[in-house]
Amino acid sequence: MSIKAPSQTKEARAPITALLMEGVLAAVPHPLVALDGNGAVLFVNPPAEQFFDVSAAVLRRQAFSAVLPFGSPILALIGQVREHGVTVSEYEVEIATPRLSPRVVDAHLSPIVDVAGGVLVMFQERSIAQKMDRQLTQRHATRSVTSMAAILAHEIKNPLAGIRGAAQLIEQNASESDRTLTRLICEETDRIRKLVDRMEVFTDRRPVEGRPVNIHEVLDHVKHLARSSFGRGIVFTDNYDPSLPPVMGDRDRLIQVLLNLVKNAADAVTGFKDAEIVLSTAFKPGVHLTVGGSRDRLALPLEVSVRDNGAGVPAEMQTSMFEPFVSSKPKGAGLGLAIVAKIVSDHGGTIECESEPRRTVFRLRLPMHR
Repeated sequence: MSIKAPSQTKEARAPITALLMEGVLAAVPHPLVALDGNGAVLFVNPPAEQFFDVSAAVLRRQAFSAVLPFGSPILALIGQVREHGVTVSEYEVEIATPRLSPRVVDAHLSPIVDVAGGVLVMFQERSIAQKMDRQLTQRHATRSVTSMAAILAHEIKNPLAGIRGAAQLIEQNASESDRTLTRLICEETDRIRKLVDRMEVFTDRRPVEGRPVNIHEVLDHVKHLARSSFGRGIVFTDNYDPSLPPVMGDRDRLIQVLLNLVKNAADAVTGFKDAEIVLSTAFKPGVHLTVGGSRDRLALPLEVSVRDNGAGVPAEMQTSMFEPFVSSKPKGAGLGLAIVAKIVSDHGGTIECESEPRRTVFRLRLPMHR
Protein backbone atom coordinates (compact mmCIF):
# COMPACT_ATOMS: atom_id res chain seq x y z
CA MET A 1 0.00 0.00 0.00
CA SER A 2 1.55 3.28 -1.04
CA ILE A 3 0.97 6.58 0.72
CA LYS A 4 0.84 9.76 -1.32
CA ALA A 5 1.84 13.11 0.10
CA PRO A 6 -0.86 15.79 0.01
CA SER A 7 -0.85 17.52 -3.33
CA GLN A 8 0.57 21.04 -3.25
CA THR A 9 1.16 23.56 -5.94
CA LYS A 10 4.67 24.88 -6.56
CA GLU A 11 3.61 28.23 -5.14
CA ALA A 12 2.35 26.60 -1.92
CA ARG A 13 5.55 24.61 -1.42
CA ALA A 14 7.91 27.57 -1.97
CA PRO A 15 7.24 29.36 1.36
CA ILE A 16 7.68 26.08 3.27
CA THR A 17 11.02 25.47 1.54
CA ALA A 18 12.18 29.02 2.22
CA LEU A 19 11.25 28.75 5.89
CA LEU A 20 12.99 25.40 6.17
CA MET A 21 16.20 26.71 4.57
CA GLU A 22 16.14 29.82 6.72
CA GLY A 23 15.84 27.63 9.81
CA VAL A 24 18.76 25.47 8.67
CA LEU A 25 20.99 28.49 8.02
CA ALA A 26 20.04 30.04 11.36
CA ALA A 27 21.19 26.86 13.12
CA VAL A 28 24.71 27.01 11.63
CA PRO A 29 27.13 27.99 14.46
CA HIS A 30 29.33 30.16 12.20
CA PRO A 31 28.44 33.64 10.86
CA LEU A 32 26.50 33.36 7.58
CA VAL A 33 25.47 36.15 5.22
CA ALA A 34 23.44 35.65 2.03
CA LEU A 35 23.78 38.36 -0.67
CA ASP A 36 21.84 39.10 -3.82
CA GLY A 37 23.37 40.02 -7.17
CA ASN A 38 23.72 43.68 -6.16
CA GLY A 39 25.50 43.00 -2.88
CA ALA A 40 22.46 43.64 -0.68
CA VAL A 41 22.00 41.42 2.38
CA LEU A 42 19.19 38.89 1.98
CA PHE A 43 19.73 36.91 5.18
CA VAL A 44 22.01 36.82 8.23
CA ASN A 45 21.98 34.24 10.99
CA PRO A 46 22.31 35.08 14.72
CA PRO A 47 26.09 34.34 14.86
CA ALA A 48 26.56 36.89 12.04
CA GLU A 49 24.65 39.52 14.03
CA GLN A 50 26.96 38.89 16.99
CA PHE A 51 30.04 38.88 14.77
CA PHE A 52 29.31 42.27 13.19
CA ASP A 53 27.63 43.63 16.33
CA VAL A 54 24.70 44.78 14.17
CA SER A 55 21.12 43.52 14.06
CA ALA A 56 19.77 41.68 11.05
CA ALA A 57 17.32 44.51 10.36
CA VAL A 58 20.15 47.07 10.14
CA LEU A 59 22.31 44.79 7.96
CA ARG A 60 19.46 44.28 5.50
CA ARG A 61 19.14 48.04 5.00
CA GLN A 62 22.66 48.49 3.62
CA ALA A 63 25.08 46.96 1.17
CA PHE A 64 27.39 44.31 2.62
CA SER A 65 30.41 46.33 1.43
CA ALA A 66 29.47 49.02 3.97
CA VAL A 67 30.04 46.54 6.80
CA LEU A 68 33.46 45.37 5.63
CA PRO A 69 36.70 47.35 5.95
CA PHE A 70 37.84 49.38 2.96
CA GLY A 71 39.68 47.23 0.40
CA SER A 72 38.73 43.98 2.13
CA PRO A 73 39.74 40.87 0.11
CA ILE A 74 36.26 39.50 0.84
CA LEU A 75 34.84 41.88 -1.80
CA ALA A 76 37.24 40.52 -4.42
CA LEU A 77 36.28 36.95 -3.47
CA ILE A 78 32.59 37.77 -3.86
CA GLY A 79 33.32 39.05 -7.37
CA GLN A 80 35.28 35.87 -8.13
CA VAL A 81 32.40 33.64 -7.05
CA ARG A 82 29.97 35.59 -9.24
CA GLU A 83 32.27 35.53 -12.23
CA HIS A 84 33.21 31.85 -12.15
CA GLY A 85 30.32 30.31 -10.22
CA VAL A 86 32.62 28.26 -7.98
CA THR A 87 33.16 27.89 -4.26
CA VAL A 88 36.12 29.91 -2.98
CA SER A 89 38.01 29.72 0.34
CA GLU A 90 40.62 32.03 1.80
CA TYR A 91 42.44 31.47 5.06
CA GLU A 92 43.65 33.91 7.71
CA VAL A 93 41.82 37.02 6.52
CA GLU A 94 41.88 39.94 8.94
CA ILE A 95 38.64 41.89 9.34
CA ALA A 96 38.61 45.16 11.30
CA THR A 97 36.13 48.07 11.24
CA PRO A 98 35.46 51.04 13.53
CA ARG A 99 32.89 48.85 15.28
CA LEU A 100 35.03 45.72 15.39
CA SER A 101 38.39 44.89 16.89
CA PRO A 102 40.70 43.05 14.46
CA ARG A 103 39.67 39.44 13.93
CA VAL A 104 41.26 36.67 11.91
CA VAL A 105 38.85 34.44 10.02
CA ASP A 106 38.74 31.73 7.38
CA ALA A 107 36.26 32.80 4.70
CA HIS A 108 34.23 30.34 2.60
CA LEU A 109 32.03 31.68 -0.23
CA SER A 110 29.62 29.76 -2.47
CA PRO A 111 27.20 30.75 -5.25
CA ILE A 112 23.46 30.62 -4.48
CA VAL A 113 21.94 28.64 -7.32
CA ASP A 114 18.42 30.10 -7.20
CA VAL A 115 19.51 33.75 -6.89
CA ALA A 116 21.16 35.45 -9.88
CA GLY A 117 24.56 36.62 -8.72
CA GLY A 118 23.76 35.51 -5.17
CA VAL A 119 26.60 34.57 -2.84
CA LEU A 120 26.58 32.82 0.54
CA VAL A 121 29.46 33.98 2.78
CA MET A 122 30.53 32.04 5.87
CA PHE A 123 33.20 33.17 8.34
CA GLN A 124 34.99 30.73 10.60
CA GLU A 125 36.50 32.84 13.34
CA ARG A 126 39.92 31.88 14.64
CA SER A 127 41.23 32.60 18.12
CA ILE A 128 44.88 33.54 18.64
CA ALA A 129 45.59 30.06 19.98
CA GLN A 130 43.97 28.43 16.96
CA LYS A 131 45.95 30.66 14.64
CA MET A 132 49.21 29.65 16.32
CA ASP A 133 48.35 25.96 16.30
CA ARG A 134 47.18 25.81 12.71
CA GLN A 135 49.15 23.34 10.63
CA LEU A 136 48.11 24.92 7.34
CA THR A 137 51.53 26.54 7.18
CA GLN A 138 54.66 26.14 9.28
CA ARG A 139 56.58 29.26 8.36
CA HIS A 140 57.05 30.50 11.94
CA ALA A 141 58.50 27.19 13.13
CA THR A 142 60.73 27.06 10.08
CA ARG A 143 62.20 30.52 10.75
CA SER A 144 63.01 29.71 14.38
CA VAL A 145 64.68 26.40 13.57
CA THR A 146 66.69 28.06 10.78
CA SER A 147 68.50 30.27 13.27
CA MET A 148 69.05 27.36 15.62
CA ALA A 149 70.49 25.22 12.81
CA ALA A 150 72.97 27.90 11.83
CA ILE A 151 74.26 28.10 15.41
CA LEU A 152 74.53 24.32 15.70
CA ALA A 153 76.43 23.98 12.45
CA HIS A 154 78.97 26.66 13.41
CA GLU A 155 79.44 26.01 17.12
CA ILE A 156 79.27 22.20 17.27
CA LYS A 157 80.89 20.74 14.14
CA ASN A 158 84.34 22.24 14.72
CA PRO A 159 84.67 20.98 18.33
CA LEU A 160 83.39 17.58 17.23
CA ALA A 161 86.21 17.27 14.71
CA GLY A 162 88.73 18.03 17.47
CA ILE A 163 87.19 15.48 19.84
CA ARG A 164 87.23 12.76 17.19
CA GLY A 165 90.81 13.51 16.20
CA ALA A 166 91.96 13.36 19.83
CA ALA A 167 90.21 10.02 20.32
CA GLN A 168 91.97 8.58 17.25
CA LEU A 169 95.36 9.70 18.54
CA ILE A 170 94.72 8.14 21.96
CA GLU A 171 93.62 4.90 20.29
CA GLN A 172 97.02 4.39 18.67
CA ASN A 173 98.75 3.78 22.03
CA ALA A 174 95.78 2.55 24.05
CA SER A 175 95.13 -0.93 25.41
CA GLU A 176 92.39 -3.05 23.91
CA SER A 177 89.95 -2.17 26.70
CA ASP A 178 90.66 1.55 26.27
CA ARG A 179 90.22 1.27 22.51
CA THR A 180 86.61 0.26 23.14
CA LEU A 181 86.10 3.63 24.80
CA THR A 182 87.88 5.60 22.07
CA ARG A 183 85.77 3.85 19.40
CA LEU A 184 82.67 4.74 21.39
CA ILE A 185 83.78 8.39 21.40
CA CYS A 186 84.27 8.31 17.61
CA GLU A 187 80.89 6.64 17.01
CA GLU A 188 79.05 9.16 19.18
CA THR A 189 80.76 12.16 17.59
CA ASP A 190 79.86 10.75 14.14
CA ARG A 191 76.25 10.36 15.26
CA ILE A 192 76.09 13.95 16.48
CA ARG A 193 77.72 15.19 13.29
CA LYS A 194 75.10 13.40 11.18
CA LEU A 195 72.37 15.05 13.26
CA VAL A 196 73.92 18.48 12.69
CA ASP A 197 74.24 17.72 8.96
CA ARG A 198 70.51 17.05 8.85
CA MET A 199 69.86 20.32 10.65
CA GLU A 200 71.88 22.25 8.08
CA VAL A 201 69.07 21.90 5.56
CA PHE A 202 67.28 24.63 7.55
CA THR A 203 70.08 27.12 6.93
CA ASP A 204 69.53 27.00 3.16
CA ARG A 205 67.52 30.14 2.40
CA ARG A 206 67.98 30.07 -1.35
CA PRO A 207 64.68 30.37 -3.26
CA VAL A 208 63.42 27.24 -4.96
CA GLU A 209 64.18 27.24 -8.67
CA GLY A 210 60.66 26.53 -9.80
CA ARG A 211 60.26 24.28 -12.81
CA PRO A 212 57.20 22.41 -14.10
CA VAL A 213 57.01 19.10 -12.23
CA ASN A 214 54.59 16.26 -12.96
CA ILE A 215 53.52 15.41 -9.43
CA HIS A 216 52.14 12.04 -10.56
CA GLU A 217 55.60 11.00 -11.77
CA VAL A 218 56.97 12.03 -8.37
CA LEU A 219 54.31 9.99 -6.56
CA ASP A 220 54.92 6.94 -8.74
CA HIS A 221 58.66 7.20 -8.11
CA VAL A 222 58.11 7.41 -4.35
CA LYS A 223 55.68 4.50 -4.48
CA HIS A 224 58.24 2.37 -6.36
CA LEU A 225 60.92 3.17 -3.77
CA ALA A 226 58.53 2.30 -0.95
CA ARG A 227 57.41 -1.00 -2.45
CA SER A 228 60.99 -2.13 -2.95
CA SER A 229 62.06 -1.38 0.64
CA PHE A 230 60.08 -0.27 3.69
CA GLY A 231 56.63 -0.62 2.10
CA ARG A 232 56.61 -4.34 1.38
CA GLY A 233 53.31 -5.95 2.26
CA ILE A 234 51.43 -2.63 2.22
CA VAL A 235 48.65 -1.98 -0.30
CA PHE A 236 49.22 1.24 -2.23
CA THR A 237 46.17 2.84 -3.84
CA ASP A 238 46.19 5.70 -6.36
CA ASN A 239 43.45 8.29 -6.64
CA TYR A 240 44.87 10.73 -9.17
CA ASP A 241 43.24 13.59 -11.06
CA PRO A 242 44.61 12.94 -14.59
CA SER A 243 43.97 16.55 -15.68
CA LEU A 244 46.22 18.01 -12.97
CA PRO A 245 48.60 20.69 -14.36
CA PRO A 246 52.31 20.68 -13.46
CA VAL A 247 53.44 21.78 -10.01
CA MET A 248 55.80 24.76 -9.70
CA GLY A 249 58.75 23.34 -7.77
CA ASP A 250 61.91 21.30 -7.41
CA ARG A 251 61.47 17.61 -8.29
CA ASP A 252 64.14 16.25 -5.94
CA ARG A 253 62.84 18.20 -2.96
CA LEU A 254 59.26 17.16 -3.65
CA ILE A 255 60.43 13.54 -3.76
CA GLN A 256 62.07 14.09 -0.36
CA VAL A 257 58.82 15.50 1.07
CA LEU A 258 56.56 12.72 -0.21
CA LEU A 259 59.04 9.95 0.57
CA ASN A 260 59.17 11.16 4.16
CA LEU A 261 55.37 11.27 4.42
CA VAL A 262 54.98 7.81 2.87
CA LYS A 263 57.69 6.42 5.19
CA ASN A 264 55.82 7.81 8.20
CA ALA A 265 52.58 6.32 6.88
CA ALA A 266 54.28 2.93 6.44
CA ASP A 267 55.52 3.05 10.04
CA ALA A 268 51.99 3.94 11.20
CA VAL A 269 50.34 0.94 9.50
CA THR A 270 52.93 -1.60 10.66
CA GLY A 271 51.15 -4.43 12.45
CA PHE A 272 47.76 -3.92 10.76
CA LYS A 273 46.61 -6.76 8.48
CA ASP A 274 44.71 -4.38 6.19
CA ALA A 275 47.59 -1.87 5.94
CA GLU A 276 46.91 0.61 3.14
CA ILE A 277 48.37 3.91 1.94
CA VAL A 278 46.33 6.05 -0.45
CA LEU A 279 48.02 8.67 -2.64
CA SER A 280 45.62 11.28 -4.02
CA THR A 281 45.70 14.44 -6.11
CA ALA A 282 42.99 16.99 -6.84
CA PHE A 283 42.56 20.42 -8.44
CA LYS A 284 40.84 22.92 -6.14
CA PRO A 285 40.97 26.39 -7.71
CA GLY A 286 39.23 28.20 -4.84
CA VAL A 287 42.01 27.82 -2.26
CA HIS A 288 44.21 30.86 -1.56
CA LEU A 289 46.72 31.84 1.10
CA THR A 290 47.17 35.42 2.24
CA VAL A 291 50.91 36.13 2.26
CA GLY A 292 51.96 37.54 5.61
CA GLY A 293 52.97 41.20 5.66
CA SER A 294 51.35 42.03 2.32
CA ARG A 295 48.05 42.05 0.45
CA ASP A 296 49.24 39.41 -2.00
CA ARG A 297 47.12 36.28 -2.26
CA LEU A 298 48.84 33.11 -3.44
CA ALA A 299 46.72 30.58 -5.34
CA LEU A 300 47.29 27.00 -4.18
CA PRO A 301 45.02 24.96 -6.45
CA LEU A 302 46.97 21.68 -6.41
CA GLU A 303 46.23 19.29 -3.56
CA VAL A 304 48.36 16.20 -2.87
CA SER A 305 47.48 13.93 0.03
CA VAL A 306 48.93 10.85 1.72
CA ARG A 307 46.39 8.85 3.73
CA ASP A 308 46.95 5.78 5.88
CA ASN A 309 44.78 3.55 8.07
CA GLY A 310 47.25 3.27 10.92
CA ALA A 311 46.91 4.03 14.61
CA GLY A 312 46.87 7.81 14.11
CA VAL A 313 48.90 10.67 15.55
CA PRO A 314 48.62 11.08 19.35
CA ALA A 315 46.34 14.02 20.18
CA GLU A 316 49.00 15.73 22.30
CA MET A 317 51.38 15.81 19.30
CA GLN A 318 49.02 17.11 16.63
CA THR A 319 49.70 20.78 17.35
CA SER A 320 53.50 20.40 17.44
CA MET A 321 54.31 17.58 15.00
CA PHE A 322 56.03 19.91 12.53
CA GLU A 323 58.38 21.37 15.14
CA PRO A 324 61.96 20.02 15.36
CA PHE A 325 62.80 17.24 17.84
CA VAL A 326 59.15 16.23 18.21
CA SER A 327 58.64 12.54 17.45
CA SER A 328 56.46 9.64 18.56
CA LYS A 329 59.07 7.10 17.45
CA PRO A 330 61.34 5.69 20.19
CA LYS A 331 64.47 6.23 18.07
CA GLY A 332 63.23 9.16 16.01
CA ALA A 333 65.23 12.40 15.86
CA GLY A 334 62.09 14.44 15.27
CA LEU A 335 63.45 16.23 12.20
CA GLY A 336 61.56 14.51 9.37
CA LEU A 337 58.34 16.52 9.49
CA ALA A 338 60.20 19.72 10.34
CA ILE A 339 62.23 19.29 7.14
CA VAL A 340 59.02 18.53 5.22
CA ALA A 341 57.45 21.76 6.50
CA LYS A 342 60.58 23.73 5.54
CA ILE A 343 60.60 22.40 1.97
CA VAL A 344 56.85 22.92 1.50
CA SER A 345 57.18 26.46 2.85
CA ASP A 346 60.06 27.14 0.42
CA HIS A 347 57.71 26.12 -2.40
CA GLY A 348 55.15 28.68 -1.22
CA GLY A 349 52.80 25.86 -0.24
CA THR A 350 51.11 24.64 2.91
CA ILE A 351 50.83 21.36 4.78
CA GLU A 352 48.23 20.24 7.28
CA CYS A 353 47.33 17.01 9.02
CA GLU A 354 44.03 15.48 10.07
CA SER A 355 44.32 12.41 12.26
CA GLU A 356 42.12 10.00 14.14
CA PRO A 357 42.48 6.25 14.79
CA ARG A 358 42.63 4.35 11.48
CA ARG A 359 42.63 7.51 9.38
CA THR A 360 45.48 10.00 9.07
CA VAL A 361 45.77 12.41 6.13
CA PHE A 362 48.70 14.70 5.35
CA ARG A 363 47.52 17.24 2.81
CA LEU A 364 49.81 19.45 0.72
CA ARG A 365 48.58 22.50 -1.20
CA LEU A 366 50.97 23.73 -3.86
CA PRO A 367 51.09 26.41 -6.57
CA MET A 368 50.86 25.32 -10.18
CA HIS A 369 53.33 26.17 -12.91
CA ARG A 370 52.07 28.98 -15.15
